Amino acid sequence: MPHFPMDSPDSVRSLPARRSVLGAMAATAAAPTLLGLSSPASAASAAPVAQPRALPGGGDLGPNVIVFDPSTSGIQAKLDEVFRQQESAQFGTGRYALLFKPGTYNGLNAQLGFYTSIAGLGLSPDDTAINGDVTVDAGWFNGNATQNFWRSAENLALTPVSGTNRWAVAQAAPFRRMHVKGGLNLAPTGYGWASGGYIADSRIDGSVGPYSQQQWYTRDSSVGGWANAVWNMVFSGVQGAPAQSFPNPPYTTLDTTPVSREKPFLYLNGSEYRVFLPERRTNARGTTWGSGTPRGTSLPLTQFYVAKPGVTAATLNAALTQGLHLLLTPGIYHLDQPIQVNRAGTVVLGLGYATLTPDNGVTALRTADVDGVRLAGFLIDAGPVNSSTLLEVGPTGASANHSANPTTVQDVFIRIGGAGAGKATTSMVINSRHTIIDHTWVWRADHGTGVGWETNRADYGIRVNGDDVLATGLFVEHFNKYDVQWYGQRGRTIFFQNEKAYDAPNQAAIQNGSVKGYAAYKVADSVTTHEGWGLGSYCYYNVDPTIVQHNGFAAPNTPGVKFHDLLVVSLGGQGQYEHVVNETGAPTSGTSTVPSTVVSYP
Repeated sequence: MPHFPMDSPDSVRSLPARRSVLGAMAATAAAPTLLGLSSPASAASAAPVAQPRALPGGGDLGPNVIVFDPSTSGIQAKLDEVFRQQESAQFGTGRYALLFKPGTYNGLNAQLGFYTSIAGLGLSPDDTAINGDVTVDAGWFNGNATQNFWRSAENLALTPVSGTNRWAVAQAAPFRRMHVKGGLNLAPTGYGWASGGYIADSRIDGSVGPYSQQQWYTRDSSVGGWANAVWNMVFSGVQGAPAQSFPNPPYTTLDTTPVSREKPFLYLNGSEYRVFLPERRTNARGTTWGSGTPRGTSLPLTQFYVAKPGVTAATLNAALTQGLHLLLTPGIYHLDQPIQVNRAGTVVLGLGYATLTPDNGVTALRTADVDGVRLAGFLIDAGPVNSSTLLEVGPTGASANHSANPTTVQDVFIRIGGAGAGKATTSMVINSRHTIIDHTWVWRADHGTGVGWETNRADYGIRVNGDDVLATGLFVEHFNKYDVQWYGQRGRTIFFQNEKAYDAPNQAAIQNGSVKGYAAYKVADSVTTHEGWGLGSYCYYNVDPTIVQHNGFAAPNTPGVKFHDLLVVSLGGQGQYEHVVNETGAPTSGTSTVPSTVVSYP
């Protein structure tokens, strides 16, 4: 999104257009194993001829997972090579995971471009120490960081060369399980526009400096300080977080996170790859690893089908039916049928922004109404034939109680258009109760290829039907109608970032009956209990700047439906809001980019 400089928030410097300025697989999986991991013997020889061959678990992680140890020569050269390829490849096909075995690495600067993940392979971040930096900057885009999407850092300890590490990112760029032995700068060189971001389960010993970052969410972490705020900074369970003070400065601070369960991650136990499954926490505060080994369980890689691009959806489903979990290695996976997760406790974990693309209008992934499914670390890219949905958690009418072992959707990102023509009526549907959506960016593209009001038509972003669903870090942008619709009871959202669709051709195109525009976040009239903290919606109707949006948030006016710290912003006067929530909150006006806020509703 456009960012207006901190020192002159009311000015618009020649406002640019947003962000535009701004079968065979089974044989592969049975290839020689990595680090001495043995695959289980095929059961084919004992099976009748008519039986399908059992798919092996474990195996090599493929060419786009690059593993380093402290004795590896030429590490910096390899990091630089990947960065050169990925630095500006916003809609390219490259996907990489850079993995570091436990140990100490000196003098590195890992610059991260698009679709690049860097991670340590220890059980704790401190097991893998880099005396150097993991850097995201915006030189490729003339100092504008608002398009620094789709990259991640995880499970490393950094001692920055200058004392401060730079992580100037926008959406879909998580910073998880990181220990920064110094400060963290969230702005690009020159303090240009920036639109992020998300930190979880991390410790920053020094101060975090957002500078020009418009919004940020930090969960279950520890910080040595927090320097400033622009529009919306939200904290839950963060030791050292600034005190609640919205809207001046705009800090929303919750002492704890009601329920959380950290993302699964790959690690080495000796020479054996395993996937760690952190346990669920209630009223969480601080990191999971600060006092030593994190709490949870782990699975050997031999219990995962290690998928590689080119595998069919039928093979992925056969692996799931066989009882294996899925590890999606970096690349693009074309699907002609949904991946169907039916078994409780199944893990689907992507590396290096593994991308699922439904080619023929199918749903990319569905789960049954079962306990403890973990979906993490992948991108779903809508295909050219309209999909009614792209991700479904639980079937319609799901009603089982999953409070003790919820399904988690973590760093699962959805994109409609941008990399090519794509359409989907509703991107993500949550039917299962107690689901935790922990960091997602659901994006109808406003730039790239295959972009236009009808070209990448996508009416709805997220629809929540299940009761007791919790969203921590919800980014949903640019949908033709509602960005979020919430029908379930007792839903909660901590941090929401939204932009209405820029490309609406005129007022009539977004008219919602007698209401001007579709709210960014709509709680259904049937809901009696709902709560949200730190929610923001921005408009930038650059095609027709006369468009008026009635409000950013719409909900039944009932005591059980509560909002804390809401804001709406008109970016440079390109469209306006009449209210913040329902009929409450002052209108935006003129070219001011100062938010209109509501501290408490009702």
